[in-house]
Amino acid sequence: MFKRILFFLSKKITGLHQAAYIIGFFTLLSQVLGLVRDRLLAYTFGANTTVDIYYAAFRVPDLILVVAGSIVSISVLVPFLTKKIAQSKEVAEEFIDVVFTIFFISVVAICIPLYFLMPSLIQVVFPGITDATAQTDLIFLARLFLLSPVLLGLSNIFASIIQVYRRFLIYAISPLLYNLGIIIGIAALYPYFGITGLGLGVILGVAMHVGIQLPFIIKQGFAPRWFFPKDRSEIWKVVRNSLPRTFTLSINKLAMLFLISLASLLAPGSIAIFNYAWNLQSVPMALVGASYSLAAFPVLSQLFSDGDMKGFMRQVQTAIRHVVFWSLPILSLFIVLRAQIVRTILGAGEFGWIATRLTAASLSLFVISVVAQSLVLVLVRAYYAADDTMTPLITSVIGGTTILGAAYGLMAAFQNIPVFRFFLENLLRVRGIEGTGVLVLPLAYSFGMLIMVAILWYVFQDKFGRFPLSMYRSLWQAAGAAVVGGFVAYGGLLFFGNWFDLTGGLGIFLQGLSAGIVGIATMLLTLWLMDNKELHEMWQAVRERYWHVSVESIGPAEQQ
Repeated sequence: MFKRILFFLSKKITGLHQAAYIIGFFTLLSQVLGLVRDRLLAYTFGANTTVDIYYAAFRVPDLILVVAGSIVSISVLVPFLTKKIAQSKEVAEEFIDVVFTIFFISVVAICIPLYFLMPSLIQVVFPGITDATAQTDLIFLARLFLLSPVLLGLSNIFASIIQVYRRFLIYAISPLLYNLGIIIGIAALYPYFGITGLGLGVILGVAMHVGIQLPFIIKQGFAPRWFFPKDRSEIWKVVRNSLPRTFTLSINKLAMLFLISLASLLAPGSIAIFNYAWNLQSVPMALVGASYSLAAFPVLSQLFSDGDMKGFMRQVQTAIRHVVFWSLPILSLFIVLRAQIVRTILGAGEFGWIATRLTAASLSLFVISVVAQSLVLVLVRAYYAADDTMTPLITSVIGGTTILGAAYGLMAAFQNIPVFRFFLENLLRVRGIEGTGVLVLPLAYSFGMLIMVAILWYVFQDKFGRFPLSMYRSLWQAAGAAVVGGFVAYGGLLFFGNWFDLTGGLGIFLQGLSAGIVGIATMLLTLWLMDNKELHEMWQAVRERYWHVSVESIGPAEQQ
């Protein structure tokens, strides 16, 4: 039985759409578990200080993973591994051993001092958390989570190997197990161990994230070993390549850390509201942007390495078209159905109506940039595949600075300019409730992401050539379908509101589901009437994968 499961997970997947859909499917399952995780948190704690502490504890370890773990990031290792495996498997194995050795020494050297400095660091980073008990719990969890960068860094090494061999199923299942571990921590460990149980659940999830990849890695002979080469020139190439990426991701993580730090100064539960909304908006971004960028990256690296620039541009255009094709309709539905989504997923137990309204409002501000976030993932990986790490770095500096500046400016405007506060609260229908200051944080983030995608898009065309008009036609079709479907979904909310009892969770769910189905059907019909190419390609990819019909993964228009 175990061998059959391992064989199934180890199947090679070559097509871009097939890989993206498989990653997307398992990402959907992972996101569903993530929503179950958040529902358990919301049901048990609501939006209170305990959840603030829980989410805040991740921030410093996440930053460590970026700093020390960039050397083992997939986007850095995949191009190197592709070339090494082309030379010989022995060369690739030695390369992995060196990377593992350097990473482990680096991450331990960072984590040990931070373990002892954590009390002082917490006071600086989260000045709004002043309660002694809350600080103690936060310090404990942050220290425990220092295990995460070590294990997730190792997982990244394994994932790079798996991606080069295009075993996307194994890679896609890892996050599923991570969320499962956290759920076990909330549901099974917290009742017995308190907040320690929450932390142990996270570590269990991280351990399973690594463990699912081990059988394939061992079978391929890539189990890492300690190795200190005499010639360190190759590892320095990796370090030099990873440094710009380190700074790029560090800026993004620092921007998020800054926003969470600001949230700690607001009403209790603001960090929880921010993260609940962030996790909800991350579902479409993970399903679409992450799936396509991950599936395309090994192909892009190979094409650029082979000097096939036409193939490189064709793959980038395909990924962009399909990212927009999926993202814009999702954005439209999330804005229209935001209250139904939040109430259905989180609205139980201690999670009250005020928290629902604030989270729904924050969600709508986040999803403004969900298309931009997805495109940033695709374009950044395209730059990395083309050995350009400076453009993403410079863009990230501009975007991070924009987020910080916008957060300060919007916060000041919200507190000191009544007209702006009145406009924002009334626009998002949260007038008259406490804690609305948190809304400026997702708004600042979205503004920064829109600036980033505009810069990356412009520079990419300047460097690699302009995108064809046919691609823009696809983008406008997706936008048109999203607008039409969004209006129909909104009308569906009003229509079905008379059908169901909206005082209970089931009625709200059925109202949102019915309106969503009508909206999606309208979008599909609109795209079909416009003879949308992405719709046809999606259907072809599904037929080829599940009905074994032989079709080309790239349409005729793309081959010209």
